[in-house]
Amino acid sequence: MSRRISRRSFLRTSAALSLGTPLLSHLLPAWAGQPPVNFGSSKPFSHEALIERARAMSAGAYVPPPQPMPDVVQKIDYEAWGDIRYNTDHALFADGPSVYPVTFFHLGMFFQKSIKMHAVEAGKSREILYSNSYFNMSRDNVAHKLTDKSAGFAGFRLQESRNHSDWRTQDWIAFLGASYFRGIGALNQYGLSARGIIIDAAEPTPEEFPYFTEFYIQGAAKESDPVIVYALLDGASVTGAYRFTIRRTEGIVQEVEAAVFLRQNVKRLGFAPLTSMYWFSDTAKRRIEDWRPEVHDSDGLAIWSGNGERIWRPLINQPFAVTSSFVDSNPKGFGLLQRDRDFEHYLDGVNYERRPSLWVEPLDSWGNGAIQLIELPTDDEIHDNIGAYWRPEGDAAAGASYKLHYRLHWLADEPYTANVARCVATRIGRGGQPGKPRPQGVYKFEVEFAGPRLDPLWGDSVKAAPVITASRGRVEGAFLEPVPGTRRWRVLFDLIPESADATELRLFIQGNGEALTETWLYQFRQQ
Repeated sequence: MSRRISRRSFLRTSAALSLGTPLLSHLLPAWAGQPPVNFGSSKPFSHEALIERARAMSAGAYVPPPQPMPDVVQKIDYEAWGDIRYNTDHALFADGPSVYPVTFFHLGMFFQKSIKMHAVEAGKSREILYSNSYFNMSRDNVAHKLTDKSAGFAGFRLQESRNHSDWRTQDWIAFLGASYFRGIGALNQYGLSARGIIIDAAEPTPEEFPYFTEFYIQGAAKESDPVIVYALLDGASVTGAYRFTIRRTEGIVQEVEAAVFLRQNVKRLGFAPLTSMYWFSDTAKRRIEDWRPEVHDSDGLAIWSGNGERIWRPLINQPFAVTSSFVDSNPKGFGLLQRDRDFEHYLDGVNYERRPSLWVEPLDSWGNGAIQLIELPTDDEIHDNIGAYWRPEGDAAAGASYKLHYRLHWLADEPYTANVARCVATRIGRGGQPGKPRPQGVYKFEVEFAGPRLDPLWGDSVKAAPVITASRGRVEGAFLEPVPGTRRWRVLFDLIPESADATELRLFIQGNGEALTETWLYQFRQQ
């Protein structure tokens, strides 16, 4: 799951590109009078034909995407790649008919595979032919040596509407690398990523990274219309055809239709995967870890289970790779969220407090399976170490096929408000009582909840108490109290683990026989 490129540096470069860093005089100008892009010949296109093509490919041998002029592309390092900027005069749909222009990413050391791009209109597609002239770069940039006319692109992004004066400098969704894509969310900030599929992550064997090898882009005539992107997925073990119906709303809403076919047996197959970064927060931070209070793109996994239960699982920077499974049937949704929106909790110019939350909403029956959470150890913010996805029940055997229909919400919060109070903080410290000798091997938990469902606790109409269970060890001294100076309530308790093995904790506040809060889950290990 972790990527070899520094994700912090990559996000900064992406931000610089999207913010339209002024081109200096030593950059090469676009050729005057050249049409926006060059096209190949027109060919029939349909979603159904793409699905059948993916199905047929799954019966054949895998052929990796081409890597043009590798001796040149491998020299386009992070610095050289960041120097390359797509000239928006050459954007697809720069002059219409779509209201959202499309710009493209150049190949480079970290994105070496050639991806084909096509424009779709009225049941026809035309390939967008690569040209070095679409890009502005320094005169001495090694990318000038990429003369292969069939080189292709690394990915693409959608610019803001041409009705906006800043469309050339602002983009809102990008597809780049393997089957990754990311959106800016409601707070206009990139952060975590989504993927088309996840295969064998956190397994003893290497993870497989299938690629979207071809894209077909159908524009939107007006801002309220969706941009439709079709993608062909190909990998050693899998093929697939995807249709993304993408709407620019308060944030971004994507409807995803995926048809997937297995070439080979797969140990761990995951759909609707999300990928994020969690280093540390106020829940757990090693001494002198970093000068900032918190560093993360997401702080928890939220689940709306098939039986209606709302669950919150704070993320953990685990000491080793850990996979947690939340067994369910037809879940209503799940997502990696960034709930903490206070800048003072981050104090960083990369805007962690504005990172999007990403919610997965199934639109058809997913049957039995599990939402799985992968947490990998990290000692820096440059690695994506968190993954969440749906794993269907049963073996993923060669010849099997899957169809899924779901919606992705890139927003500041969950799209559907829960009727229970939510967890807003988790803190861990030494157990025992202040002013008295602290017992060894005892840990104090403080879990805070907020929401109007807890308002009756300020009077006498509801008698509430925490309900806590632990998979091993003992819980002692649990009590519920208001957090002074706030409208929040907190549960405090001591945990006495029985061994170094993980203890699974479960907690909610109950009043008058019903849950007043979502269910808080936590996996605790003595370190």
